[in-house]
Amino acid sequence: MKKVLVIASHPDDEVLGAGGSIIREVEKGAEVHVIILAEGITARDHKRNRNKRQKVISQLGESAQKAHDILGSTSLKLLDFPDNQMDSVELLNVIKIVEKEIKNIEPEVVYTHYSGDLNIDHRITHQAVMTACRPEPGQSVKKIFCFEVPSSTEWQTPSVENWFMPNCFIDISDVLDQKLKALVAYESEMRSWPHSRSIEAVRNLARWRGSSMGCEAAEAFIMVREIIN
Repeated sequence: MKKVLVIASHPDDEVLGAGGSIIREVEKGAEVHVIILAEGITARDHKRNRNKRQKVISQLGESAQKAHDILGSTSLKLLDFPDNQMDSVELLNVIKIVEKEIKNIEPEVVYTHYSGDLNIDHRITHQAVMTACRPEPGQSVKKIFCFEVPSSTEWQTPSVENWFMPNCFIDISDVLDQKLKALVAYESEMRSWPHSRSIEAVRNLARWRGSSMGCEAAEAFIMVREIIN
């Protein structure tokens, strides 16, 4: 059975960037495992206090599980790296966690963040994943896709080095409504239109990515590696 691993920084990133593709992978019979590295809440406080925010963190975890019940993911694991402060953690520690999960799951395909996002956690997650997926003998990962996250990818200062230029599109025309339903489960993380992390904006982005490829809706990716045996 094909195994897919989605590695995201915060709860909702994985649905924003690859929710429709998760559904499509599940429909095709794949196991889809999801790992979220950071807790996604405490950066909103003046000073991080995980104990103070434990109830809200638990509620966000419940929202994540509801979202993935809708998507049909095989498993969901929520870790507790500090929200928007992953640069305060030694990169090697993040890499070792990701390596451990890859060794346990042995995925063929990995979806993760784009290296040029504005959000520091996204960039660190990308770097950790690419390091953990280095193509050494015995590496299970054969394909790596980087997704865009509304309110991070497009907010970065554009340059040749960090401009998101997708080269792979997955048709999610038939599952867009299901993806949006999963995002509704993340009620605390979504915003009102015209914020780019609103339901309307996500729908519009999917339709734009789809129309650029001749279909109703799509998710866009940069495929950074494919090993063909």
